[in-house]
Amino acid sequence: MSDPKTSYGEPVEEPRPVDDVVGRAEEGLADAEAAGRDAVGEEPVVVEPVDTTPPDAAPVVDAEPEYTTAADYQAAFGYDDEPAAAAPPVATAAPVADAPTVVAAPIVEAAPVVAAAPAMQPIFVQAPEAPRPRGNRAAAGAIGVVAALCFAVLYVAASVGFELLRGDIAIGDIVEASLRALGTWTLWVTVAVFFIAFWLLGAIVNRGRWGAWVVFGLLVGFASYGGHLLGTLFQEQFWMITASEGARIIENELYAPLAIAAFIIGRELTIWFGAWAAARGRRVTELNLEAQHEYERTLEAGPQLVRQ
Repeated sequence: MSDPKTSYGEPVEEPRPVDDVVGRAEEGLADAEAAGRDAVGEEPVVVEPVDTTPPDAAPVVDAEPEYTTAADYQAAFGYDDEPAAAAPPVATAAPVADAPTVVAAPIVEAAPVVAAAPAMQPIFVQAPEAPRPRGNRAAAGAIGVVAALCFAVLYVAASVGFELLRGDIAIGDIVEASLRALGTWTLWVTVAVFFIAFWLLGAIVNRGRWGAWVVFGLLVGFASYGGHLLGTLFQEQFWMITASEGARIIENELYAPLAIAAFIIGRELTIWFGAWAAARGRRVTELNLEAQHEYERTLEAGPQLVRQ
């Protein structure tokens, strides 16, 4: 098909040689560079001519003459009747600015990642508790109960015996006199005071030696003596008598045989039952030493790992 815009009889524009196109392009580039230098004031940029010849093309021996303008070209080929069409504008290149120099950062090889070993979890071991030293106070109280029962029996026996010696009762009345003595305030108040004194001494001596019971047994004897006097006041119902009558009763009982018997019984029972309490205290002391030695051996051995 033919171009509808083409009119018959008009001159046909011959194809331009390659050198002419290249030359015009170089001139346009030179003009653009000069204009850029005038406007910006930068140093001229030299643009090397672009070799557009294919690598396999044969060298041109006889090159046609250069035509700088369209009029020269038309005059050379005999086209003078009509002005040639204006040559297409040559694109001008913008001034090439200096590109920033990019410096590549040195490549540092990453160190190999080593997985950290899991941290050892601390193992808390509860230290054994120090043994609590055992006491002898509770045992002394229990021994005191037995001693108080013995004190009551001996006190009743002494009371009945003194009545026999005075002739107040006959031999056949011993049982009746003993039962009557068991129901008196004098007996039980004296027994209660003896027990309290014995237990207090045992609490003080604790695991002490038997010699402490022998020496301080005098205090228990005096306490038993005072218990007899106090029991006599309870037996006479001191709240029903006057103070003078109470003083007279106490004065009569100060040297009474039964009061002295209460002192002696309380003193002797404390010595003998105190020997029992001292023997128990010595055994407790040995147990405490064994427990302390075992505790020290356990601490020296340190924690032991027991596998299930």
